[in-house]
Amino acid sequence: MIKRVAIIGLGTMGPGMAARLARGGVEVVAHDIAPKAIERARSMLVAAEGVLDNLGISPSGNNGSVRFTDKVEDAVAGVDLVIENVPEKEEIKADVYRKIDDLIAQNTIVASDTSGIPITKLQTHISNPARMVGMHWSNPPHIIPMIEVIGGQQTAPETVQTIRDFIRSLGLLPVILKKDVPGFVENRVLYALLREVVDLVERGVIEPEDIDTCVSWGIGYKLAVIGPMALLDMAGMDIYHSVSSFLNEDLCNRKDVAPLVREQIAAGKLGIKSGEGIYSYTSESIASLQPERARKLVAIRRILEGKE
Repeated sequence: MIKRVAIIGLGTMGPGMAARLARGGVEVVAHDIAPKAIERARSMLVAAEGVLDNLGISPSGNNGSVRFTDKVEDAVAGVDLVIENVPEKEEIKADVYRKIDDLIAQNTIVASDTSGIPITKLQTHISNPARMVGMHWSNPPHIIPMIEVIGGQQTAPETVQTIRDFIRSLGLLPVILKKDVPGFVENRVLYALLREVVDLVERGVIEPEDIDTCVSWGIGYKLAVIGPMALLDMAGMDIYHSVSSFLNEDLCNRKDVAPLVREQIAAGKLGIKSGEGIYSYTSESIASLQPERARKLVAIRRILEGKE
């Protein structure tokens, strides 16, 4: 049974994960080497707890807690599970695994929250690869209940089962991948969509505002209730066959990154983090964006769960 969890690397996901785990009765030790990251995470934790209150997710038991530390040896001491949440570079993650390898017990599970680096690659950097697994949360992690679970080539089946059961015990939704593919499933589907929408904008077919309206109020609205495989059944396989027989030939299938994206990066237009990307942002709009989106996601989730 998993009762104590260390989160290594806070970033944007760590505080939300910590808040949700604590609500499930888990003792969480959250670690980052940067004091500013810990300071920021403290305020993000308070915000995440407020969102969980709005979702009606009450604390489970009396043991749930979150403690912050800048010492990795303190973070992993006596834990049952380590969730690695550092930047998406294999060498950075490998360095974390080397540092904790001698600090944790042989039966301590090490899970990576990587967005898509194959677990088979990552587990080559740890002495006991059977205990390593992918545990990919979706952002914002305290609101979205789905978590992908990915075993690498050397991951023991019981490791996958333990993480699956742990996620279920929190009242969340584990999705088990049968194969360790780059990007896993959520990001493969998302990036296929992003590739197409970027291509349509780049070709002058549609403006960014209109593609956002089309996807949010068309595809996204439906998919929140009817999954894509169920949508095939609803539309009919014969209809899908007819449309895909001519449409697939015209869909974007580029293998590189679109010029639109490369040009934005070259101009320093990275998105919200730089104040400009596809859209422009003020400090005031950025400050209001996250809580407003959280409010809407909470409302949608409550409806999907039948609570409204």
